[in-house]
Amino acid sequence: MLYKIYETQRSLMEPFSDLAHSASKVYGNPLSMFGQNPFAQRISAGYDLMHRLGKDYEKPEFGLRTVDVDGVEVAIHERVEIDKPFCELRRFKRFTDDPATLGKLKGQPAVLIVAPLSGHYATLLRDTVKTMLKDHKVYITDWKNARLIPLSEGEFHLDDYVNYVQEFIRHLQGIYGNCHVVSVCQPTVPVLAAVSLMASRGELTPLSMTMMGGPIDARKSPTAVNNLAMNKSFEWFENNVIYRVPTNFAGAGRRVYPGFLQHSGFVAMNPSNHAKSHYDYFKDLVKGDEASTEAHRKFYDEYNAVLDMDADYYLETIRVVFQEFCLLNGTWKIKGVDGKIEPVRPQDITTTALFSVEGELDDISGSGQTEAVHSICSGVANSEQKHLEVKGAGHFGIFSGRRWREVVYPAVKSFILSHQPVAAKPAPTIDPVTPAKIEKKPSTAPVKREEVATKNVAGKSLRKK
Repeated sequence: MLYKIYETQRSLMEPFSDLAHSASKVYGNPLSMFGQNPFAQRISAGYDLMHRLGKDYEKPEFGLRTVDVDGVEVAIHERVEIDKPFCELRRFKRFTDDPATLGKLKGQPAVLIVAPLSGHYATLLRDTVKTMLKDHKVYITDWKNARLIPLSEGEFHLDDYVNYVQEFIRHLQGIYGNCHVVSVCQPTVPVLAAVSLMASRGELTPLSMTMMGGPIDARKSPTAVNNLAMNKSFEWFENNVIYRVPTNFAGAGRRVYPGFLQHSGFVAMNPSNHAKSHYDYFKDLVKGDEASTEAHRKFYDEYNAVLDMDADYYLETIRVVFQEFCLLNGTWKIKGVDGKIEPVRPQDITTTALFSVEGELDDISGSGQTEAVHSICSGVANSEQKHLEVKGAGHFGIFSGRRWREVVYPAVKSFILSHQPVAAKPAPTIDPVTPAKIEKKPSTAPVKREEVATKNVAGKSLRKK
């Protein structure tokens, strides 16, 4: 019923939002009669803010057309590699006509970025993708809005999420031999489960896993998000946040956790910050500060765009991750696509290097929650494990913005590269008939070796040449 009420209210507000947008342009145009009003700029700013507060935010696009690779502009072609009922595997294919750059791109590591299915679209990781495209072949999971998925496509469970991740990993392995996996926030748990199951079966596992700001152990430094999930009963969530999709959507009748409820929760975490941000936006409009207003629009175009989550997946995540701690207690069992039920055993992972990243000020996944992955992956050698805490960074700061680009990404890039097999160079061809004509010139350039010191999770100093 609540979903229908919300949709009715949204439909009623839509024409007023459009009218406010038009009024903003009329008062903002100095050539119009209304633009001559001495308070025209303030009136225009007020209408603009009203429009943005009342408008409906659609799914944004990644919009990545080019990327700079060592001074060469490389074209990006975004395409769907695998289309599943509840997710698309997107690839950002890079093209260039520069031979040297092309050779460099071919030898770079393949990375699967597993985006969160926790309210926002995968485009929230746009900065993550854009940065990694300079040095990696990038794929990303683009989860679909459950309200647009017909009931005929069946249900979607946490087990299905884990099975999707395994299928995507195998797909990259089939193309490149192997790959690296980066998971951000919520997917750290199902990604760990997916790789654990592959390891238990004796399958080839990814070369490395980078886990960023995820609730591996939500009991450590619990945040407001964790407390809500842990302190409310399973029945409370089922009775208070689950609704059926209205008839005006393709997924009519599907049980979901609606995006508008999730968005309300996001805003409720820091209401004063959002109020101040909108007031600052109004003042910047009055002043004519185009840079600041555009930055505000870009952020909230992304932040306000939310999707519905399938109820089965959401409720199972609450139970498995935040209430019963199945991963930590060794009680999590997953049903595969073949119907076979298998236990999740992270200790079976032995050949996948492990890197965890946390933000010092993360208010979504508290300190120590992601680092806990090292204690349960006991089969991975200490020398193959690394942890990074980013000082002054909040949740979004570890995968987007200045700290991501200047602090986190260099460490992630280095870790992935250190576990990427060196491609064998083809042997030079020599004419067997005239070997004497080949003149060997001594190299004048000395071979340099750079020694880099790193620390593993046990605190030991490791030196690699």
